[in-house]
Amino acid sequence: MDAAALPPKPAGRVRWIVCALLFAAVVLSYVDRLVLATLKPELQSRYGWSETGYADLAIWFQGAYGLAYVAFGRLVDRVGARIGYAIAVTLWTIGHIAHAAFTTTSGMLIARVPLAIGEAGAFPSALAATSEWFPRRERAFAIGIFNAGSNVGAIITPLIVPIIAVSFGWRMAFVATGLLTVIWLAAWLAFYRRPREHPRLTAEELAWIESEPTETQRPIPWRTLLGLRQTWAYVLGRFLIDPVWWTFLFWLPDFFNRQYGVKMLDFGPPLVAVYLMADVGSIGGGWLSSRLLGRGWSANRARKTALFVCALFALPIAVATQVPNMWWAVLLIGFACACHQGFSANVYAIPGDLFPRGRSGSVVGLGGLSGALGGMLMAKFAGVILATLGSYGPIFAVAACAYLLALLVIHILVPRYTPVRAEQIA
Repeated sequence: MDAAALPPKPAGRVRWIVCALLFAAVVLSYVDRLVLATLKPELQSRYGWSETGYADLAIWFQGAYGLAYVAFGRLVDRVGARIGYAIAVTLWTIGHIAHAAFTTTSGMLIARVPLAIGEAGAFPSALAATSEWFPRRERAFAIGIFNAGSNVGAIITPLIVPIIAVSFGWRMAFVATGLLTVIWLAAWLAFYRRPREHPRLTAEELAWIESEPTETQRPIPWRTLLGLRQTWAYVLGRFLIDPVWWTFLFWLPDFFNRQYGVKMLDFGPPLVAVYLMADVGSIGGGWLSSRLLGRGWSANRARKTALFVCALFALPIAVATQVPNMWWAVLLIGFACACHQGFSANVYAIPGDLFPRGRSGSVVGLGGLSGALGGMLMAKFAGVILATLGSYGPIFAVAACAYLLALLVIHILVPRYTPVRAEQIA
């Protein structure tokens, strides 16, 4: 529907409470995901972990995550966001707490796989919920908000995990953070419903949400899905950009430890600064394209303008290892993280933009698998580079180029950003 034909914005705010719940879930998923990265220097020193052993943890996590992402994308198309998210949170909480039982990298794999499988359900469920609750005009902004939870989680983790680990032992860091997801799960099941089923939703807000056509949720056949250029625009975009973010998540504490001698209790300030900047980028990237859409720009022009701005300003990460001190490195890495999150907010909007509502979960799943496969390759590359050269320079150089390349690929595949027609997927 044309932006001018949308009804006036409603006074109701139930959809933003839904967005807040999604934000909180992403915060918790990243806290649970990053506990191991925060403890890595301590556990590596205590138990003799090798760089390649830690890289293998990242590789296996991403492999399990990617395969489960496809399964969850399909599952969410069938059961919806409410049940899909509940299953995901239950699985990842079990896996996360189980980390406390192991001391070797090979043992940690036993816990890391269920954590990865559960966390793989987070974004398909969140994107399905966003598609249900937000019209296109607000969707990238809503995605940017809940996606900012990844940065908040990355900020909280280095602040609380070292304190818990020093005060109560490193095992309690996994147990205490894992129990927080149980509280979130109770709130999710109590509050979340589809818009037409929600008792607190006003007629005006429902009209706003349903101002775009929707269809009954059902998966698109795989053969049909893989034959669509719109699918490959999303899948290849994720393949190119996700590995950069995985690298930041798994290796930033090690980078600051290796490059500047930062110890576990001192990770907080540089990581907080990096991820605060990333939060601004996540919300800003989604806000920019949503703002342009609100001013009457086409989805093609609005999304790709936001993507280009983010890609351009990510380039300075290439020289992050050559700056004179840690805080210059923090500035460049934080800027790159901000650009990544702004870029991601608009890439994540592609399934909702180009596929009928309720029909995009399988596309999201394929994108997650693609991003995880790219992350596995990047993890192997990082492990080899660090074991041989001991420098993050080549890793950051690859990160700098990823976004412009991703935008080019997306533009070649969907030059006019044309949505899939109903008859193409019938």
